[in-house]
Amino acid sequence: MKIDKEIFREMVNFYGEAFHLPPLAAKIYAYLIFDFERKGISFDEFVEIFSASKSSVSSSLNLLLNLNIIKDFNKIDERKRFFVMNEKYMKIRFEEIIEKMERELLLLENLKKFRDTDCEVALQKFETYTNLFKKNITNIKDTLDQL
Repeated sequence: MKIDKEIFREMVNFYGEAFHLPPLAAKIYAYLIFDFERKGISFDEFVEIFSASKSSVSSSLNLLLNLNIIKDFNKIDERKRFFVMNEKYMKIRFEEIIEKMERELLLLENLKKFRDTDCEVALQKFETYTNLFKKNITNIKDTLDQL
């Protein structure tokens, strides 16, 4: 499999931070992104590629599987498990973002009711903030529908 080392390093850093992944799990995920044909990478290949212990690779793969970031499968003629990115993960991720934004929007509405102010500046800022949430929620939902 052909990978670009600089892009790989950037992806490891980005996904490690974005998904709060330990370094080896971030490396595994970034590596799987380069599997454009989705043939899958076996456990043994990960051990060899990253010169990591079997227990470290196993822990990282289990973490990624539990987070639904990757999937595993078996080929008919082999006992080995192969791992690929979960194509549906981005949709899952953005659905979680929508849920969090909707929860925060509800909290803000409740806070507005509790505060009960007539201050135009405060009300305008609140309206601007809630409109930003609503527009982003709608935009993400519309985009997900297209996927």
